[in-house]
Amino acid sequence: MNLIRANWLPMRTRDGGINYHSPSSIADPDILDLALPRADFQGAAYQFLIGLLQTALPPKSHDDWLNRYLEPPAIEELASAFSPLSAAFELDGDGPRFMQDLDLLEEANPSPVAGLLIDSPGANGIKLNTDHFTKRGRVEVACSDCAALALFTLQINAPSGGAGYRVGLRGGGPLTTLVLPERADATLWQRLWLNVMPTASVVGAGGRNLEAKPENDTLFPWMGPTRVSDKKGAVVTPDEVHPLHPYWAMPRRFRLLFENGACQCDLCGRETTRFVREIRAKNYGANYDGPWLHPLTPYRQDPKKPNEPPLSQKGQPGGLGYRHWSHLVLQDAESSGALPAAVVHDYLHGKAPASEEAQREGDIDERLLKQVRLWAFGYDMDNMKPRCWYGVEMPLIAIPPKHEEIFRSWVQAFTELARQVAWMLRYQIKGAWFSRPADAKGDMSSIDEQLYDATEAAFFRNLFALRQALQNGQDIHMPSHVAESWYVDLRRESLRLFELLSLSGPHEELDMRRIIQARRNLLAWLSGRSKGSKFIQQFAKEGGFSLTADQKNKATERMS
Repeated sequence: MNLIRANWLPMRTRDGGINYHSPSSIADPDILDLALPRADFQGAAYQFLIGLLQTALPPKSHDDWLNRYLEPPAIEELASAFSPLSAAFELDGDGPRFMQDLDLLEEANPSPVAGLLIDSPGANGIKLNTDHFTKRGRVEVACSDCAALALFTLQINAPSGGAGYRVGLRGGGPLTTLVLPERADATLWQRLWLNVMPTASVVGAGGRNLEAKPENDTLFPWMGPTRVSDKKGAVVTPDEVHPLHPYWAMPRRFRLLFENGACQCDLCGRETTRFVREIRAKNYGANYDGPWLHPLTPYRQDPKKPNEPPLSQKGQPGGLGYRHWSHLVLQDAESSGALPAAVVHDYLHGKAPASEEAQREGDIDERLLKQVRLWAFGYDMDNMKPRCWYGVEMPLIAIPPKHEEIFRSWVQAFTELARQVAWMLRYQIKGAWFSRPADAKGDMSSIDEQLYDATEAAFFRNLFALRQALQNGQDIHMPSHVAESWYVDLRRESLRLFELLSLSGPHEELDMRRIIQARRNLLAWLSGRSKGSKFIQQFAKEGGFSLTADQKNKATERMS
């Protein structure tokens, strides 16, 4: 099976149907999206196709990129561009195999194919019978299509897996951030091409050669012997390999054991005559070390330790939301150390300006990239144990470079205000629930999440208002009407949630005296009248608005 030529990827068409196609079919204007059976497969398939486009068809400049966005290649043209690489994408056979060790690994004992799935219980969990929530035996056979995606998904997300089982090039369980069109009827080509960068954006000013040859094992590591890491100091660093190696990094050593026969795939549910029941795995694969920066992943660089390699951002308990937006979008090397993914930076500083310039010069009728979205996704890992898979889409707002610093400071002030309000809301709800709230144990972060969820639309509405203020020339002081709007949104939702949650218990167990006092404390803090209200007072001062509530606001704050 060749992953360039085979019809192995499920794609959703404009009429709602799902059919299997080869990668070159992404140029079909009637195909709108991928349709994989698992969320992690969906994210991995996007990365596979983006990597394939970046490797086989890199645009020379942002103008070249824009031309292909406007006029996609024909399916036949794209197939011709992919064809020279096909030797590196054989999944089976006697020669090199996609994302598999060149060695047959015959000394390794076969293990179940479920070992390719990050959310499957490990051998120790099965031995100790601790697979209470993620059960064993869910996946016993996988068709060739799903086996290929499972293999690729594990290689690009590889968490720690025991002695010598290496994590991925960007660390175990990294976040991925992609740029997506806002329009629901955008084609799959547009969704993918938005994340392909011009040559200069990939290699930087150094101008390293991006020529891709299928036999090059510094680009496709499975085309040559594995760089084993069983000895100290045996590492793979960025300057040793092809600039596009991060798209095809292979930290784990696997061999898929194919069988013939009729059965049903436990992942996609389709009938198949070629499947994988077992795999071989061996430790001490490639050990990636050094200042790696994967183009699709955001990083953090410790401003106090500029000589240390940046660390990829990971999924965390509580999921992803607008409180993470600034660190995923706006570069802040000197303060927080946030380094957005190269593909996000390229959109903000290359593709969006190129589209605007083309519109000004009359090359296009309207700005194509008027509004796009940020898609962030990844596993929240506790070492080798997945706690959750998170995926979220948020608006991606482009700001001219001259305004980026002031915009970032405003966004961070908005985010910090939300964090402070969430903390106080949780604190006062505990005061309403418990006579000794300081002694109350347990995870109450769900209170914070409810506030963030309730105010997400308001946050982005106000961010667009901040951008409009900058476009109107207001770039010195935070616009007061926007700052007050965000404060009022947080105040209203925190009071609403307090009343909802504090009164949610059995009626006979409610202590109304305690609840009323906790609400008074919350209201005093929100109004800047308590000793701990310094941040609220400072935000109002910098925002240029008064914290004094009018009669209309007071009426809406009464207890029901």
